Amino acid sequence: MLLDRPTEVIGVASGKGGVGKTTLSVNLAVALAGLGHKVLLFDADLGLANAQLSLGVRPPYNFSHVLAGTKTLSEIIVRSPQGVMLVPGASGVQKMASIGAQEVGQIVAAFSELDADVDYLIVDAAAGIAESVMLLMAATQRRYIVVRDEPSSIADAYGAIKVLTRDYGLDQLYLVPNMVASQAAGRQLYSRINDVCGRFLGKTLHYLHSIEADEQILNSQRHHRSVLEHAPSSAAARDFRLLAEATRALDPIDGPSGALQFFMERLCGPR
Repeated sequence: MLLDRPTEVIGVASGKGGVGKTTLSVNLAVALAGLGHKVLLFDADLGLANAQLSLGVRPPYNFSHVLAGTKTLSEIIVRSPQGVMLVPGASGVQKMASIGAQEVGQIVAAFSELDADVDYLIVDAAAGIAESVMLLMAATQRRYIVVRDEPSSIADAYGAIKVLTRDYGLDQLYLVPNMVASQAAGRQLYSRINDVCGRFLGKTLHYLHSIEADEQILNSQRHHRSVLEHAPSSAAARDFRLLAEATRALDPIDGPSGALQFFMERLCGPR
């Protein structure tokens, strides 16, 4: 039986590209949908959007049409074969890669008018610490930071966490180790980064589950499918299901907590 609770808004970010952020967003969305939840995935990497590839859909319109005023948000949403509702970003549109606070405000306004019954809204943001990315993360309730066990990924993830906590005063940060050798290795990576954050930022990160390295993830991407469909018995599919179960086991957050009240009047208010 599903819980009767307001929509939860989860932002997914990473300090650098190439760490599997969109793969995690897509497969988490599919796993939550598989648990019976209504899931809306917003591909907010607005310049290099590719979530539609992993979901196997070809949207005729994308968010650039919403910002241009030629389409409403409801008109561009597509439903994937996995049951996930997708808000497509724009791919290869340079001006969408450098949006500012004004455009983020337009995004907020667009979502405030959405008439949809949603359990989870997952915001797959662009990599890095650009202002638009940080504003989107500030406007969510929980922030999942995807990290790999390699020096550049760890350094950039720490940089993103530093900006989110010091400059934006945010909490509810969850570190998600990706492509690790084992669950033990994932926990060790989390502990190392959490210790540094506690020592130098005075902040404690949350931990839910790690995603183990699995060649089936790349195979699933080649077939334009989620790994849960392509290889449901794989280690990666198991880990995404466990991450989804850990996500829905979290206590709900009362009321809006984002700096921009992102999507909140409609999605996070009482049902």
